[in-house]
Amino acid sequence: MEKKLDNKCIGYEHKEHTADVLIESIGRTLEEAFEQAAIAVYEVITDTSKVYPTTRVDIDIEGDDLENLLYRWIEELLIYTDSEGLVFSRFTVCRIEEANGKYRITSSAWGEQFNPEKHEERTIVKAMTYAQMKIEREDRCWRLQFVVDI
Repeated sequence: MEKKLDNKCIGYEHKEHTADVLIESIGRTLEEAFEQAAIAVYEVITDTSKVYPTTRVDIDIEGDDLENLLYRWIEELLIYTDSEGLVFSRFTVCRIEEANGKYRITSSAWGEQFNPEKHEERTIVKAMTYAQMKIEREDRCWRLQFVVDI
Protein backbone atom coordinates (compact mmCIF):
# COMPACT_ATOMS: atom_id res chain seq x y z
CA MET A 1 0.00 0.00 0.00
CA GLU A 2 1.52 3.28 -1.12
CA LYS A 3 0.84 6.27 1.08
CA LYS A 4 1.47 9.86 0.15
CA LEU A 5 -1.06 11.59 2.43
CA ASP A 6 0.09 14.20 4.90
CA ASN A 7 -1.57 16.20 7.62
CA LYS A 8 -1.65 19.34 5.46
CA CYS A 9 -4.65 18.02 3.58
CA ILE A 10 -2.95 17.03 0.34
CA GLY A 11 -1.91 13.74 -1.19
CA TYR A 12 -3.12 10.31 -2.17
CA GLU A 13 -3.05 6.71 -1.01
CA HIS A 14 -3.41 3.33 -2.72
CA LYS A 15 -5.48 1.12 -0.42
CA GLU A 16 -6.03 -2.61 -0.18
CA HIS A 17 -8.61 -3.97 -2.62
CA THR A 18 -9.43 -7.51 -3.67
CA ALA A 19 -8.71 -7.25 -7.41
CA ASP A 20 -8.39 -3.61 -8.44
CA VAL A 21 -6.86 -0.46 -6.96
CA LEU A 22 -8.74 1.63 -4.41
CA ILE A 23 -7.51 5.22 -4.46
CA GLU A 24 -8.08 7.93 -1.89
CA SER A 25 -6.97 11.49 -2.54
CA ILE A 26 -7.28 14.65 -0.51
CA GLY A 27 -6.80 18.33 -1.12
CA ARG A 28 -7.47 21.68 0.50
CA THR A 29 -9.73 22.43 -2.47
CA LEU A 30 -11.82 20.18 -4.68
CA GLU A 31 -9.51 21.08 -7.57
CA GLU A 32 -6.44 19.98 -5.60
CA ALA A 33 -8.13 16.68 -4.63
CA PHE A 34 -8.86 16.00 -8.33
CA GLU A 35 -5.20 16.71 -9.19
CA GLN A 36 -4.03 14.28 -6.50
CA ALA A 37 -6.48 11.66 -7.79
CA ALA A 38 -4.93 11.87 -11.26
CA ILE A 39 -1.39 11.59 -9.88
CA ALA A 40 -2.46 8.50 -7.93
CA VAL A 41 -3.89 6.89 -11.08
CA TYR A 42 -0.69 7.51 -13.04
CA GLU A 43 1.44 6.22 -10.17
CA VAL A 44 -0.37 2.91 -10.65
CA ILE A 45 0.79 2.97 -14.30
CA THR A 46 4.39 4.23 -13.92
CA ASP A 47 6.82 6.23 -11.79
CA THR A 48 5.58 9.75 -12.54
CA SER A 49 8.87 11.30 -11.37
CA LYS A 50 10.40 9.96 -14.60
CA VAL A 51 7.69 11.44 -16.86
CA TYR A 52 8.74 14.81 -18.28
CA PRO A 53 5.94 17.34 -18.85
CA THR A 54 6.68 17.99 -22.53
CA THR A 55 3.17 17.53 -23.98
CA ARG A 56 0.16 19.46 -22.73
CA VAL A 57 -3.43 18.25 -23.07
CA ASP A 58 -6.33 20.55 -22.13
CA ILE A 59 -9.44 18.87 -20.79
CA ASP A 60 -12.71 20.76 -20.42
CA ILE A 61 -15.62 18.42 -19.77
CA GLU A 62 -18.97 18.35 -18.05
CA GLY A 63 -20.57 15.90 -15.63
CA ASP A 64 -24.06 15.40 -14.23
CA ASP A 65 -22.72 15.58 -10.65
CA LEU A 66 -19.31 15.58 -8.95
CA GLU A 67 -19.02 11.78 -9.08
CA ASN A 68 -19.77 11.75 -12.81
CA LEU A 69 -17.30 14.62 -13.32
CA LEU A 70 -14.52 12.70 -11.53
CA TYR A 71 -15.34 9.57 -13.53
CA ARG A 72 -15.36 11.40 -16.87
CA TRP A 73 -12.14 13.32 -16.09
CA ILE A 74 -10.08 10.23 -15.18
CA GLU A 75 -11.66 8.39 -18.12
CA GLU A 76 -10.60 11.19 -20.50
CA LEU A 77 -7.01 11.04 -19.22
CA LEU A 78 -6.95 7.27 -19.72
CA ILE A 79 -8.26 7.71 -23.28
CA TYR A 80 -5.16 9.77 -24.08
CA THR A 81 -3.02 7.00 -22.59
CA ASP A 82 -4.79 4.29 -24.59
CA SER A 83 -5.07 6.14 -27.90
CA GLU A 84 -1.88 8.22 -27.98
CA GLY A 85 0.42 6.38 -25.57
CA LEU A 86 0.72 9.40 -23.27
CA VAL A 87 1.50 9.14 -19.58
CA PHE A 88 1.10 12.18 -17.35
CA SER A 89 2.98 13.53 -14.36
CA ARG A 90 1.55 17.00 -13.79
CA PHE A 91 -2.06 18.12 -13.53
CA THR A 92 -3.62 21.53 -13.07
CA VAL A 93 -7.32 21.82 -12.40
CA CYS A 94 -8.03 25.48 -13.01
CA ARG A 95 -11.59 25.28 -11.79
CA ILE A 96 -14.54 23.07 -11.05
CA GLU A 97 -17.82 24.93 -11.24
CA GLU A 98 -21.50 24.17 -11.08
CA ALA A 99 -24.01 25.78 -13.43
CA ASN A 100 -27.53 24.76 -14.42
CA GLY A 101 -27.33 21.52 -12.44
CA LYS A 102 -24.14 20.35 -14.21
CA TYR A 103 -20.50 20.43 -13.14
CA ARG A 104 -17.64 21.49 -15.41
CA ILE A 105 -13.90 20.97 -15.04
CA THR A 106 -11.30 23.09 -16.78
CA SER A 107 -7.90 21.42 -16.56
CA SER A 108 -4.57 20.59 -18.16
CA ALA A 109 -2.33 17.55 -17.96
CA TRP A 110 1.34 17.40 -18.91
CA GLY A 111 3.29 14.32 -19.83
CA GLU A 112 4.99 12.49 -22.66
CA GLN A 113 4.88 9.36 -24.80
CA PHE A 114 5.39 6.21 -22.77
CA ASN A 115 8.89 4.84 -23.45
CA PRO A 116 9.63 1.41 -21.91
CA GLU A 117 13.35 2.21 -21.93
CA LYS A 118 12.73 5.25 -19.74
CA HIS A 119 9.47 4.61 -17.90
CA GLU A 120 8.81 1.82 -15.45
CA GLU A 121 5.97 -0.45 -16.55
CA ARG A 122 3.80 -1.01 -13.50
CA THR A 123 0.15 -1.96 -13.97
CA ILE A 124 -2.19 -1.16 -16.83
CA VAL A 125 -5.25 0.78 -15.69
CA LYS A 126 -8.07 -0.48 -17.89
CA ALA A 127 -10.84 1.82 -16.73
CA MET A 128 -12.24 4.20 -14.18
CA THR A 129 -15.18 2.84 -12.15
CA TYR A 130 -17.91 4.10 -9.85
CA ALA A 131 -17.08 1.35 -7.34
CA GLN A 132 -16.78 2.65 -3.77
CA MET A 133 -16.76 6.22 -5.10
CA LYS A 134 -17.14 8.98 -2.51
CA ILE A 135 -16.57 12.70 -2.65
CA GLU A 136 -16.74 14.36 0.75
CA ARG A 137 -15.79 17.60 2.37
CA GLU A 138 -14.28 16.98 5.82
CA ASP A 139 -13.28 19.93 7.97
CA ARG A 140 -10.87 21.85 5.76
CA CYS A 141 -10.20 19.06 3.22
CA TRP A 142 -11.88 17.43 0.24
CA ARG A 143 -11.57 13.63 0.22
CA LEU A 144 -12.14 11.53 -2.92
CA GLN A 145 -12.28 7.76 -3.06
CA PHE A 146 -12.71 5.50 -6.12
CA VAL A 147 -11.57 2.26 -7.70
CA VAL A 148 -9.73 1.83 -11.00
CA ASP A 149 -9.99 -1.43 -12.91
CA ILE A 150 -6.62 -3.07 -13.57
